[in-house]
Amino acid sequence: MLAVLQIVQLLLNLLWWVIVIQAILSWLIAFNIINTYNDFVRSVWNALQRITEPLYRPIRRILPDFGALDLSPLIVLLLIYILSSIVLPNIAASYVYGPTV
Repeated sequence: MLAVLQIVQLLLNLLWWVIVIQAILSWLIAFNIINTYNDFVRSVWNALQRITEPLYRPIRRILPDFGALDLSPLIVLLLIYILSSIVLPNIAASYVYGPTV
């Protein structure tokens, strides 16, 4: 069970970095430092979009439209932090020490 929790923690950490890299890449594209006419940049951007878009879509439906400001990555990062810092350690502790009353 602890191995499964460690794998989940690893996947959450990987997702955290994917979101951070996507945010940085979006800023670089927005400020025209790199452009999507480059095949490598376009393929990396599309891969990051395919990974993160299913996570952002439900949050974007709930949040009001802020124009150019997209808060869905921030909310996903907050949820990842809550899962990895609060939920997973409590599950691991209850598995190791038993349920507390």
